[in-house]
Amino acid sequence: MSDQQPPVHGSAYGYRPGQTNPTLAAVGPGTPCGELLRRYWHPVALSTRVHDVPRKVRILGEDLILFRDRNGRPGLLYPRCMHRGANLFYGRVEQDGLRCCYHGWKFDAEGRCLDQPCEPGHGVHRDAVRQPWYPLEERYGLVFAYMGPPDRKPVLPRYDNLETIGSNEVLWRRFGGFGATGDESLEVVPYSWTHMNDNVMDPFHVQVLHSTFSTVQFVPQFAVMPRVEFFETDNGVCYSAVRRLDDGREVERVSSWLMPNVMSVPDVTLKAGPSAGIAWLVPVDDTHYIQAMVSRVPRTAGFRHMLYNGKTWGQMSPDEHQRIPGDFEAQASQGPVTLHSEEHLVSSDRGVMMVRRMLLKQMEVVASGGDPLGLSFDPAARPIQVRSGNFYRAAQAAG
Repeated sequence: MSDQQPPVHGSAYGYRPGQTNPTLAAVGPGTPCGELLRRYWHPVALSTRVHDVPRKVRILGEDLILFRDRNGRPGLLYPRCMHRGANLFYGRVEQDGLRCCYHGWKFDAEGRCLDQPCEPGHGVHRDAVRQPWYPLEERYGLVFAYMGPPDRKPVLPRYDNLETIGSNEVLWRRFGGFGATGDESLEVVPYSWTHMNDNVMDPFHVQVLHSTFSTVQFVPQFAVMPRVEFFETDNGVCYSAVRRLDDGREVERVSSWLMPNVMSVPDVTLKAGPSAGIAWLVPVDDTHYIQAMVSRVPRTAGFRHMLYNGKTWGQMSPDEHQRIPGDFEAQASQGPVTLHSEEHLVSSDRGVMMVRRMLLKQMEVVASGGDPLGLSFDPAARPIQVRSGNFYRAAQAAG
């Protein structure tokens, strides 16, 4: 009689870690997702942070130099001077452009060479060369870059919930890691943009992570498990999460994801009304991102950080981060890029699956020479409708 034990189902012995899906995760030039993302405008800085000192910017896996000339025009240039390769980070901003520190070649915001001071006539052939550059536009207090094919450049979109600012309102802006931590501890979030992008269409984690796992991180009403429906729109995906409250009312919370990396999350205190804000999840590279956020807020409202048991995220100890995890801990623990092959997606992940399918389909559209969803080439186009908000009503009868 053999003493050998039967195999144990699910044993970790010999387990081989899974793999990421590079089609979803890679954002560099020439990658499917990178080429899709390059067909849209992306915020690269707060307008107030762009001035006459060059600054380094990394976006979609590319290192660039951002500056504002003394005429007020912003420019985004390839960092290596096309003359001999000195980095324009060490250049000097002048009235009409950026001058290289090495031999003084000067470039305007669109890469035109304006001066070659060591050459006869200051460069009689300087018009024949051009420093690689990307177009910039400013809106809502942000500087946006378009990094795609020049002949397919869309108009920079407007959003209806940011277009009308009340007399008692101002635009609140943040750029960096605020969306992941609730404070300004991080300038760059150290994991893939896809973690937060998946999170946008995941209403169920609010009931667990933010409400019933450790502490109430937003409001107690989120502890109610919602009835959820997901639906596609002309340019993205929305969910409707309905909760029945103790006072007999129902609140329908509608959240929006817009191609390819834009979200509008309603007020997390369940304040009634349409969403007042927009956020962009901007990949720095495959394993880092920043979040640009713009929202209408009351002029007299004081700024508040997200608090965990009275502390900001940056004030918490490692032990507190373990005992009171939030979005950052849950997402960072997935790794720099999640191992897609190890996932076991279920019915509550339907929104995540819809977003990923839409991204993959639009990658195919771009690869075949088409224009992806959500673009407009009409300067007179109406602002994009944002459906998000917290909407209250009398509870529906059961049955």
